Amino acid sequence: MKGRPFHERLRFATDGILEMWRNERSFRTQTLLGVGAALVAAFLRPPPIWWAILAIVIGLVLVTETVNSTVETLADVLHPGPHPSIKVATDMAAGGVLLASIAAIAVGLCFIFSIV
Repeated sequence: MKGRPFHERLRFATDGILEMWRNERSFRTQTLLGVGAALVAAFLRPPPIWWAILAIVIGLVLVTETVNSTVETLADVLHPGPHPSIKVATDMAAGGVLLASIAAIAVGLCFIFSIV
């Protein structure tokens, strides 16, 4: 990948996102939840700072979901059978998604309580 022109690296990244969309139900679910949150925000018209926070937490959840899927994919290829260390690694990656999701929910609650 190093030394490749930017447009090629951009295509690789786009291919990765499309692969996530096609093969990872959790990524599709998280993406749709993020779109839903953005639609709710568009309806409520919050100040710009809330848009920035919303973009950050949606991005955080999608990035951690991507890292989780990457760890799981690599683990499956490198060690297809059950292994305690692989379980720990994949559980930790899934825990990252859970933490990011909790942060997104906390931001959503703060937003709701700020407009009430």
